[in-house]
Amino acid sequence: MAPNAAERQNCHVRHETQVELIKNLLSHLDAGTNVDAGEIFVNNTSTYTDPEQAEREWNEWFVGLPQLIGMSGDLPQVGSFFTNNEYGIPILATRDQSGCFRAFVNSCRHRGAIVESEPRGQKRRFTCPFHSWTYDTEGALVGLPKAEHFGDVDNECLGLRELPSEERHGLLFVHPDPEGQIDLDWLLGAWFNEEFSTWGFEDLERLTADEYDTACNWKLAMDTFGETYHFNSLHSNTLANSFHGNVQCYDEDGHLHRMILCKRAIDEMRHLPEDEWDITVAGLPVYWLFPNVILMPFEIGVFLVRALPDRNDPGRHTSKVDFYIRQAKLGQAQENLGTANLTEIAKEIASTFSRIIRDEDYAMSCSQQACANGSALEQTVFGRNEPALHHYHKTYRRMLGYADSIPPTSSQAG
Repeated sequence: MAPNAAERQNCHVRHETQVELIKNLLSHLDAGTNVDAGEIFVNNTSTYTDPEQAEREWNEWFVGLPQLIGMSGDLPQVGSFFTNNEYGIPILATRDQSGCFRAFVNSCRHRGAIVESEPRGQKRRFTCPFHSWTYDTEGALVGLPKAEHFGDVDNECLGLRELPSEERHGLLFVHPDPEGQIDLDWLLGAWFNEEFSTWGFEDLERLTADEYDTACNWKLAMDTFGETYHFNSLHSNTLANSFHGNVQCYDEDGHLHRMILCKRAIDEMRHLPEDEWDITVAGLPVYWLFPNVILMPFEIGVFLVRALPDRNDPGRHTSKVDFYIRQAKLGQAQENLGTANLTEIAKEIASTFSRIIRDEDYAMSCSQQACANGSALEQTVFGRNEPALHHYHKTYRRMLGYADSIPPTSSQAG
């Protein structure tokens, strides 16, 4: 059953935009064309191996900018919390007693020990295991054993050190630097701020989470989400069964871009009235948030992929793949299909998607990294049908103050 107009507006891009994007996909399908970047782009493979560049990326992009650490569904209730150790300092994220998202350095103000060691849960108080100093969800010091023996201190000055944080559009952002600033008007731009406001991300609940320590640079992980040219080859027995390869929509603005992958379900949707068209049925939106986040909303939820550098090895990274579900949509689908097992089906969908990333995409990324490590090729090329790859690497270079493109070697020029 197709969603009605009200349901689409509650959890989708605006319908007029959906229709425009679907028509664009159909035009490419019918003409046998794809998006065209207008030129070949030459990429230097040292971007995946250079330790000096990796150090700059870490300091300027991962420590120096606000980071997306989860979604509102990671903190579903007052007292919900999770911990994060991805950015060089331990972070404790909470939903305080007034329902606000807060983030703190997860370190006791007494002797600096980690306060909360559990990955996530729900609590009113957080107690340091060393001397039982206790803090509330707002970071205030509310318990100090044997205070009369310890000495005269100002409890108000010894709360957990707060980190800049902001919750917007159902997304949780934290700046790893206590003195840092969060500017989501810049980070998300006018485009994503407008478009994300229509998706209803704040209504999602966390369903599954996977983590992969992978022998490739984090940018190679991002590259796997930059084109569908490979679908009919690498994913011939998996994604190619559900997607048309080498067909997509693509738009960019500054440091942001959005792709729309083309699902085979579009073949039937083209025969429906336009007011029944649904972009999450006809396609898969793929949003890139600089520098390392992929956000993919679909019919009943969202996939969130974050690629995190290994501080000690440019040739390694950890990918975190989280799946969030929209319970209202899941309940509607269960009612329409007459089944009570859709939650388990949704978990299997998430697991299958994650395995494809790990076993197919990242297998190729590791292969590319092995060659880059050996310096056998100084440069590789991105095709005209791979504009997102152009945009990734032009943006990286621009943010580092390098030229947008690299002259090809004589062998490539010839």
